[in-house]
Amino acid sequence: MAPVAAPEMLNPGVEDVVADRNRHQGVPPPQDQTMVINMGPQHPSTHGVLRLVLEIDGESVVSLAPDIGYLHTGIEKTCEAKFYQQVVPLTDRIDYLCPMTNNLAYCLAVEKLLGLEIPERAQYLRVLLNELTRIQSHLVWLGTHAMDIGALTVFLYCFREREDILRIFESVSGQRMMSSYFRIGGVSLEPPLDFYKEVQNFLNIMPDRIKQYENLLTGNPIWMGRLKGIGHLSAADAIALGVTGPPLRASGVDWDLRRDMPYSGYEKFKFRVPVSNDCDVWARYVVRMQEMYESVKICQQALDGMPEGRIVADAPKIILPDREQMKTQMEALIHHFKIVTEGFGVPAGEVFQAVESPRGEMGYYVVSDGTAKPYRVHMRNPSYATLQALETMCKGRLLADVVAVIGSIDIVLGEIDR
Repeated sequence: MAPVAAPEMLNPGVEDVVADRNRHQGVPPPQDQTMVINMGPQHPSTHGVLRLVLEIDGESVVSLAPDIGYLHTGIEKTCEAKFYQQVVPLTDRIDYLCPMTNNLAYCLAVEKLLGLEIPERAQYLRVLLNELTRIQSHLVWLGTHAMDIGALTVFLYCFREREDILRIFESVSGQRMMSSYFRIGGVSLEPPLDFYKEVQNFLNIMPDRIKQYENLLTGNPIWMGRLKGIGHLSAADAIALGVTGPPLRASGVDWDLRRDMPYSGYEKFKFRVPVSNDCDVWARYVVRMQEMYESVKICQQALDGMPEGRIVADAPKIILPDREQMKTQMEALIHHFKIVTEGFGVPAGEVFQAVESPRGEMGYYVVSDGTAKPYRVHMRNPSYATLQALETMCKGRLLADVVAVIGSIDIVLGEIDR
């Protein structure tokens, strides 16, 4: 006789997720006329690790509960077993679409504890590479978001330009994505001779390429119909739910850390912060498109104003010495050996450093106990906070609108499931 499946095995976990959400939010249990279903993965960046439990009434969303936790990497705990400099490659993996932004946030936090003064040239290089990172992240968002809606051509266009940026990253760091180029105290290597020419060639063509994307989408009636008036998120709700970045600015809140709490020399650059009061999926599309234009302007300013000088701070007991010095000077060789084998001590204390990532406010909380390894490293990731606004944006909308809303908040599960 064939074994009979237990009732709870037929739809594993759905009832648990809904019951937990209802108890937490004080929501009445699903009614007889509604249906509870699993949804996902329906977006490339979720690749099976974001599960939505939806209660629907026909085609309308009654309630929505994100079920996360399928991608836990334990990166925060791993940081505690590494020397401070060894943590940098781990930060690449938090958000694989903006690894250099994570590098920067972590390095700035540790540099605060160390009291390091970063050379101006290193700051300009950091700004330049972070804005290129912002552009390539937005290109992935636009291509995948458009593909979710049904516009496949835009995906191919966006990845054409993204390849140009990844080649630039590879030329400067040796890696296309997980670059680990930033260092505590500066950057790892002087860029190659043709680096600035490659960047300039990209900046020359990028504004026209953004216009191509807009020509494909902005006036398209299907695109407008799927985006306008969908996924409304008021400014008050956005603030209350901890939403930051483009979704916050698309809800009418004029806030950008690069301008309002500048870091790494951003106060020396002139740029506009795009804001929209439409508060819908369309507004998030428009804000990010305008941000790409502004990032091109910042990159151009960084190229034009690139100063001469050192690319690392003057701190022999923290920064690895020049390779030539290491081979010819005993003191440099000793410093190199000590730093590599024992790390460097960081004064006891705690610090929080936030930067403006392509998805919002990326914050690193670092605690030092005075040793060569961090006592605690915690990341405040924008996608985690933005995900909790998903139900607010989807409730009362059609099931098909959930796909558009998820694409509009541009989440990356790598930073949600740390």
